Amino acid sequence: MMKTVAIIALMGAAQAHYTFPGLVYNSVTESDWSYVRKTTNFNSHSPVTDVQSSQIRCYELEPGSNGATTMAVNAGDKVGFRVDGGIQHPGPLAFYMAKAPDGQTAETFTGDGAVWFKIYQDGPTFGEEITWPSSGLKEVSVEIPSCLAEGYYLLRVEHIALHSAGSEGGAQFYQGCAQLHVSGGGSKTFSGVALPGAYKATDPGILFQLYWPVPTSYTNPGPAVVTC
Repeated sequence: MMKTVAIIALMGAAQAHYTFPGLVYNSVTESDWSYVRKTTNFNSHSPVTDVQSSQIRCYELEPGSNGATTMAVNAGDKVGFRVDGGIQHPGPLAFYMAKAPDGQTAETFTGDGAVWFKIYQDGPTFGEEITWPSSGLKEVSVEIPSCLAEGYYLLRVEHIALHSAGSEGGAQFYQGCAQLHVSGGGSKTFSGVALPGAYKATDPGILFQLYWPVPTSYTNPGPAVVTC
């Protein structure tokens, strides 16, 4: 059994990596990096593995000079990302948002401080093996909370690949941030967590043995999902 597990793990490690370059809104997939901040891995598709790195936030190639513009959306709308290469590794999908403070826009906002709140996370199905709803997806999307106060936001998508997560530093993070202006909602704002800061390398959802013995539970890292 252990030999089989090792082969599976090696096969997983050989699969392609991925990025989230294209914003999807109103059934239109926008051109790459037009509303999403260009990520450091735009060419290599390689992951972030250090949860204390500033790259864990938006993986920006040129922080503060990314060239992306801002998409106007309504609270309650569905907003998504094209997945270049498709999600090729097992693991959880999550979405975070952060509201720019007064006087800043989505384009000038750095996302510093405890400003990030989670609006979605998925979880696995358990059986003879553990399976994930995001596996193989070429597009991922989330509903913007209907109660959000109007303003400029960053929308962060994150997928954590767990195929090598059995040792510390083995989990792979793939993420990107889109720039939004949200209107038509309520007046709700949320407290948040800092990125980096929300995760530790030893969190049970990050340091995780995926293959054997087959897991029977999973704890998503980071904060709970907010509700309106």
